[in-house]
Amino acid sequence: MMTTSPQASDLTDPVHTQLQYQLAVFARRMEQVRGSDGVAALVRAAYLLLERLERLGPANVKALAYALGVDSSTVTRQVAPLVAAGLVGRVQDQADRRAVRLALTPLGAGRLAEVRAGRTELTRQLVADWPPEEQRAFCALLARFNHSMESYSAGRQGP
Repeated sequence: MMTTSPQASDLTDPVHTQLQYQLAVFARRMEQVRGSDGVAALVRAAYLLLERLERLGPANVKALAYALGVDSSTVTRQVAPLVAAGLVGRVQDQADRRAVRLALTPLGAGRLAEVRAGRTELTRQLVADWPPEEQRAFCALLARFNHSMESYSAGRQGP
């Protein structure tokens, strides 16, 4: 199935119109592929939260919210089912015995590794016929685009 818009053949179509369209198609296709990859999927928010806990180690809700670029109430809402599923646990903060931190459990680490491996293999398959330099360029450009979106969002939220 073609992923170009009807206007794609029009040479006057601006690149930004095509880019926004391709991003919309990309988002839809990622959701479709994610549900059919043979690995029981984690929703995007859960995946990113588990990833962040793996990188940061135990963290409080505020630190997670800052790292993810969302507000604390969003993290609290998203982490609740992960705690219920045993993927995230609550641990006492060694610096402040009254405070609690969230931590990746061994079950959560295993689940994250399983989902990451499935996503990595899927990505490998999707770009298998691309030359290595195009794969690296796509990764670099996508990272740059994501950074631009992060900067844009941070600028809109203010200090």
